Amino acid sequence: MVKNMQDNRKKISSRVTKEAQKKKGRMYLLDTNVLVYDPHAFFAFSDTEIALPSVVLEELDNFKREGTDRGRNTREAVRILDALRSKGSLKNGVKLDNGSTLRVVFLPEEKKPVFPFKLRLEDNEILLEALALKEDGYDLIFISKDLNARVKADALGIASEDYLKERVSIDEFYKGWIRVPVPAVELKDEYPKILQGLGKDLQLAVNEFLILESQHNSYNYRVFRYLGADRFHAVKAPMLRWPLKPRNAQQLMAMDLLLDDSIKLVTFFGPAGTGKTFLALLIGLHKVLVEDIYEKMLIARPVVPLGRDIGYLPGDLQEKLYSWMLPVYDNMDFITHAATMERHINEIEEEDEQSVHHHNKKKGPGKKAHKKKGGIVPLDELIKRGKISLEAITYMRGRSIPYQYILIDEVQNLTPHEVKTLVTRVGEGSKIILAGDPYQIDSPYLDFASNGLVIASQRFKGQSLFGSVYLETSERSELSKLASDLL
Repeated sequence: MVKNMQDNRKKISSRVTKEAQKKKGRMYLLDTNVLVYDPHAFFAFSDTEIALPSVVLEELDNFKREGTDRGRNTREAVRILDALRSKGSLKNGVKLDNGSTLRVVFLPEEKKPVFPFKLRLEDNEILLEALALKEDGYDLIFISKDLNARVKADALGIASEDYLKERVSIDEFYKGWIRVPVPAVELKDEYPKILQGLGKDLQLAVNEFLILESQHNSYNYRVFRYLGADRFHAVKAPMLRWPLKPRNAQQLMAMDLLLDDSIKLVTFFGPAGTGKTFLALLIGLHKVLVEDIYEKMLIARPVVPLGRDIGYLPGDLQEKLYSWMLPVYDNMDFITHAATMERHINEIEEEDEQSVHHHNKKKGPGKKAHKKKGGIVPLDELIKRGKISLEAITYMRGRSIPYQYILIDEVQNLTPHEVKTLVTRVGEGSKIILAGDPYQIDSPYLDFASNGLVIASQRFKGQSLFGSVYLETSERSELSKLASDLL
């Protein structure tokens, strides 16, 4: 009788324990890479419980001394955790202003579950803690930017999600232009009637472009930029000092944005060979050397995407940067060659003309000589003169950069937080261009929808000081185009 009562008590106690475990609420467990991506990720989850595995603290400790973006974000995350300690114990849980509770979780040896993966890797140790919490009755969701870690979590029966605080789908992607087919006769008018009310009908953003294209000939088109309030600006090919012109509608749009000094932020998207860097450099040179609008042009690229700092590379700063700036040198060589060739041709034509005049012994001034158009000195010489500065993004933080034309290339490899840091460096009288290919991302924790270039474009869409263009047509050699199609 007594034994039966004891057995019943054990069964009831076990049932009560299991029911209590089932009543445990939702818990989000954060991977290390989430804090590396966004050190403020703790505050992105409202009215819930947030768990930070003890292994994550160990990884943050390893990263905090790095001079890379990972190191900076790590130090920011650690500072936030340190500040939260004043509000309570991280072991027992600290109440956040958004209603959530953050606590650091440890894995008790007596509750260590069966785990099929090797525990030498920190990622697997985090998953082990996630599995233990799930078996303890929590409605656990593992948050990670690491695709393979999410795959492992699914294999363990753990719900997992990407960190999606800021994300833009491909369907929502802002290209910066819309193509509208029209009868060819409409294109003959200086201001086509079809434009009336079209901005509102198509819900165009300010500085969004409209390509009015002949219904039967795609090469017959006009480009207009929407200025708001049913006003359009007709976009025409600019007359530069050098013999370089836009080769397609998107390049025409890009040059229009770059030449407009009222637009302070420009984003360019597109695959290799579409002219993103080339056009930004070309107009930058014109603004600095010809129009004298900016004191100099500053060019920067991510040195090693999610890798070691530039200090690990051999040589002085310029030698360290050289290999990473080769695309800039290549584009500058092309611009310099075009400008130099035109000057050379003008000089030959002038010499021939003078020779003819002398041979014919004509009196008077004769025909006017061709006006010489100046060439461009090589990039290294412009650097020595202080007209161009090549810098690593690492050394741009904490600065205020006034009266400069700033080009940041390969921005698709930066997080939204990193892009924010760069754009907020722009001082009075400066202009910044962000360029990259969101389909070619080297960072393991970024994709098309979450990289800083796409997010920045989406956030600034519709602002009068912002413009964006997606360049879709490669203008490299015929061999390059054929290789892209066949390989």
